[in-house]
Amino acid sequence: MRKRTRILLGALGALALLLGLLACADKQVVLGVAAPLSGEQAKSGQDVVNGVQLAVDEWNARGGIKGKKIVLLTGDDKGDPDQALLVARNFTKKAKAVIGHYNSPCTLAAIELYSKDKVPMITPSSTNPDVTDRGYLTVFRVCGRDDQQGRSAATFVVDHFPGAKVAVIHDKSSYGQDLANEFLKNFEFLTKTQSAFYGSIERTGVDIPSVVEKVKESGATVVYFGGLWPQGADLVKEMRQKGLTATFVSGDGCYDPQFLKAAGAAGEGTLVTFIPDQEKLPTAKAAVAAYKAKYGNLGPYSLYAYTAAVVALTGMEKAGTTDGVEVARTLHKIEVETPFGRLKFDEKGDPQQSPYVMWKVEGGKYVEVPMDAPPAQAPAGPTG
Repeated sequence: MRKRTRILLGALGALALLLGLLACADKQVVLGVAAPLSGEQAKSGQDVVNGVQLAVDEWNARGGIKGKKIVLLTGDDKGDPDQALLVARNFTKKAKAVIGHYNSPCTLAAIELYSKDKVPMITPSSTNPDVTDRGYLTVFRVCGRDDQQGRSAATFVVDHFPGAKVAVIHDKSSYGQDLANEFLKNFEFLTKTQSAFYGSIERTGVDIPSVVEKVKESGATVVYFGGLWPQGADLVKEMRQKGLTATFVSGDGCYDPQFLKAAGAAGEGTLVTFIPDQEKLPTAKAAVAAYKAKYGNLGPYSLYAYTAAVVALTGMEKAGTTDGVEVARTLHKIEVETPFGRLKFDEKGDPQQSPYVMWKVEGGKYVEVPMDAPPAQAPAGPTG
């Protein structure tokens, strides 16, 4: 009899705990944020988390979503697609929306699962076109695309380095390879010429010296790299050590203070595509000030992460529900006030406007290059 009583009391206790958890869950909205929070990209991932946390804190201070507190759930995907899939499996059980992932390969690995489970996913930084070209209703991004920045970079090189011989290198990732190919496609279309060299490197960087030797032999005067800042910094340092004076050009993966630090003097003159100066946007003043007061300097994608969170929460508020399909349908209809101005998604889930400009490393800093700057003379060829 005592045993039955203990079992009954245990069952009642478990039921009470479950009901308590359900009641608690009903009073909060879980927002997931997925990014690399360990490894060489940990700083970039934390910048994303900080941006999302700032938005969550602001919304909670105003009462949350219909009186429900917003709770942030972080997931460390380590910049690895397999780990990203594990994070996604956890998030689909708990989160009403996900901000992430940071890297395109991670996002591409996870989006099918988010779509299957009808969890809205808004990436602040994955630029590979395939993220939204797959046509999933619940998948969005608030940044631009590689076909946009690849075209911008190619146009800039053609205009400012007439007659340049171009070498194209990527890091074999879906981000780096797609970006490099978009640059090359547009460069060849505009110049009716082929690249002097096309190749790839491992993210370990072990083959950088041999690839740089081939670039040197090609006589390239401009080197375009599709990839992230750690390999970009190693690549440009190896180029300078081998006497290559070719101009180094890359995309948003090399727009990072960590690139400046890692590349050092070798990075001077590097050109990278990114958006216009975020801190000069009139619509971004409040968010920038709030971020700096709490976390210090903006990371490249901090404001995008903040924007993605604002978009997700606005979608829930306007939809009047956290149902993923209804939130997604609402986001396809409305405009959202963000630090980048009024954001409206196109039918794919991309922002209708997301301009790229060129930045140049001067004095250890990124300096925006005026679009009306006079064309430069073709750079000197390899030396040494």
